[in-house]
Amino acid sequence: MSQRELVVLGTASQVPTRHRNHNGYLLRWDGEGLLFDPGEGTQRQMLHAGVSATDLTRICVTHFHGDHSLGLAGVVQRINLDRVPHPVHAYYPASGQVFFERLRHATAFHESAELHPHPVAGPGPLPAPGAPFALEAVRLSHPVEAFGYRLTEPDGRRLLPERLAALGLRGPAVGRLQREGAVEVEGRTVTLAEVSEVRRGQRFAFVMDTRLCEGVHALAEGVDLLVIEATFLAADAHLAKEHGHLTAAQAAQVAAEAGVRTLVLTHFSQRYPDLAGHLAEARAHFDGELVVAEDLARIPVPPR
Repeated sequence: MSQRELVVLGTASQVPTRHRNHNGYLLRWDGEGLLFDPGEGTQRQMLHAGVSATDLTRICVTHFHGDHSLGLAGVVQRINLDRVPHPVHAYYPASGQVFFERLRHATAFHESAELHPHPVAGPGPLPAPGAPFALEAVRLSHPVEAFGYRLTEPDGRRLLPERLAALGLRGPAVGRLQREGAVEVEGRTVTLAEVSEVRRGQRFAFVMDTRLCEGVHALAEGVDLLVIEATFLAADAHLAKEHGHLTAAQAAQVAAEAGVRTLVLTHFSQRYPDLAGHLAEARAHFDGELVVAEDLARIPVPPR
């Protein structure tokens, strides 16, 4: 049975708190496990969340600030310690290659797993061997080079039972039609398009540390689940702009304009011990499913 959900491992921004670990997010997508921005302490948070190293198939780093990448060293070593039997693909800004290498080889360990680096030199499609989706990077606006990630499932077809029945299609013939795209029925060729409709593929976007920019809007457009930073409140918008971040209001406005189905706010500054303000500010602009993320929360990708 397919499983598509976000497992939140950490929600703090630059400084962790007693209740919020540094960043870390695992997207379960059927047989894939995409780990986004593993900050310090991610390996321990994985244990609390019931996530194993063998669940990981891809690691996506938006940028090389510590709260988004210092956990990479421990995760890489755990992948090797547990002898993960499948390749793990790592995506990160190419300009941070030196940081990736330092984290990958931070201490001595025995390499037993396959880790395939995919440095991101610019916006566009990314290699995703074996994935049932397309993966794309989009440039963001932060003091260091940063990219957001967007996952897009190909559109499929949904069979229409009434049309199948009207044409006398049933049993093995239906399976053959799905596999081959056409089938002969009583001397007539019936195509898949005649008895089905387009089923839009699901979409997910991950937007971290950035000012408001074109890339934020491009990533969010039409996604089912948007994970986006909301470091500040509107009252501190000057700080958000200065340090390259978003407010809860900006994140919600983007989601509303983009037609997002479920909005997940995260990456909160330590200056806000109570996040009621983030919820109220976002709700004023976005009336869809809204989640103010907590550590170890599990958020389903909304079903079609």
